[in-house]
Amino acid sequence: MSETSKILLVDDEPGMLRYIRTLLEVDDYKVETASTGEEALERVQKGLQPDLVLLDLLMPGIDGLQTLEQLRQLQPGVKVVMLSCVSDTRKVVQAIRLGAHDYLTKPFQKAELDAVIDQCLGTNQQNYAGDVEELSDDVFFVAASPVMRKIRSQAALVANVDIPVLLLGESGTGKEVVARLIHQLSPRAHRTFLKVNCAAVPADLLESELFGYEAGAFTGATHPKPGKFEMCNKGTILLDEIGEMPPGLQAKLLHVLQDQQFSRLGSRSVIKVDVRILAATNINIQQALANKLLREDLYYRLNAFTLQIPPLRERKEEIPILLKHFMSRMSEEYARAPLPMSQTMLQACLDHTWPGNLRELNNFIKRYLVLGDEKLAITELQPRNDGSGAHFDGTTSHPPESAGGLKSLARTAKDEAEAGAITKALEETNWNRKQAAALLQISYKALLYKIRQYGIAQSQSKSHHKLSAGA
Repeated sequence: MSETSKILLVDDEPGMLRYIRTLLEVDDYKVETASTGEEALERVQKGLQPDLVLLDLLMPGIDGLQTLEQLRQLQPGVKVVMLSCVSDTRKVVQAIRLGAHDYLTKPFQKAELDAVIDQCLGTNQQNYAGDVEELSDDVFFVAASPVMRKIRSQAALVANVDIPVLLLGESGTGKEVVARLIHQLSPRAHRTFLKVNCAAVPADLLESELFGYEAGAFTGATHPKPGKFEMCNKGTILLDEIGEMPPGLQAKLLHVLQDQQFSRLGSRSVIKVDVRILAATNINIQQALANKLLREDLYYRLNAFTLQIPPLRERKEEIPILLKHFMSRMSEEYARAPLPMSQTMLQACLDHTWPGNLRELNNFIKRYLVLGDEKLAITELQPRNDGSGAHFDGTTSHPPESAGGLKSLARTAKDEAEAGAITKALEETNWNRKQAAALLQISYKALLYKIRQYGIAQSQSKSHHKLSAGA
């Protein structure tokens, strides 16, 4: 524990003030106390600069929320932990929005207080900072940038408040990962987590997928089947691409949010469930509301708390960590030695805008590992001649050697790159075309078409196809 850390303790109950002060002074913290919000603000205005403020939520006069807001204006960087003897979800969420770093419900044990102080003052920094935090075998969270550390902190806070959370961000930014993080940090962590992609399930099947059906509810329904909400009772459900849900079904979901009950298709019986709902989307919310694609009442119900996940181009500090982690995972998955990442490649990755975000970065590493050609990989990341960035999707754009025949040159370069990538993938999979298609991230039919298009034959692959040799 730090001997120099200064803590301002604000509480209107004299007994609680003495109790917490004693706990803090045992660990040699320098403790300043105030019995009202007004007194605390006056002390700070006169020059007090605490490292941490422990602030009671419910106080007469200026309450904890008002005090928090003014404290953040006086000292924007000060860390504040809210204290409350009641579990008022609305006030806790408001405190998080105003910048509170954590909260404790009174009465609390010394170990709980120590853990919160350690996290806030850095005496026992969380091991996720700057590193990979494994959530499961195939899910991980990286918080190497200030914006993602803030999201990690907010996720940890809101995890303990049983309210819906809306996750916004571009495709591939990691909204599902944040949802899993919230679930694992919540009291429901030992219960079921399920994801339903509302865009991937046909609209006429989505209702039965979510709420189940009884036998005879529709043609082919020979046996009753529980829906995802029943399967996820006491757990957490992520409704991905919520903006793609049909408006009629949005109304039913709204009732589930309000009443925690629903009926299966073909049944009049009411089923009660206790499910925490998280929702994610990459759509423009205001535009979706204006176009009636998303019900306004459902949006406000889901929007109890919102986390905006930034695109990868806004957190480039994480790219080196992600490259290393993806390479490690892919090399283990494909039983191959990890490939080196030269400074030239690293710089190319840092310069790239990654429109596909983490998903694109993952595919980039997968392709580099399979093809083993650093020069080709770097070329794939270079901007096209029209100024747009190239996706790592099996095509490439080489600069033309002359102005004449520009379209022809571009087409030839594309064909060379595609043929070379396909040949390499086929060799790596011993000509197992289904595995090669999976590695190339294209359909099996598309691969067969391109094999015929470029005239790639197994007998030629050992000497490499002539297109990939530049002929």
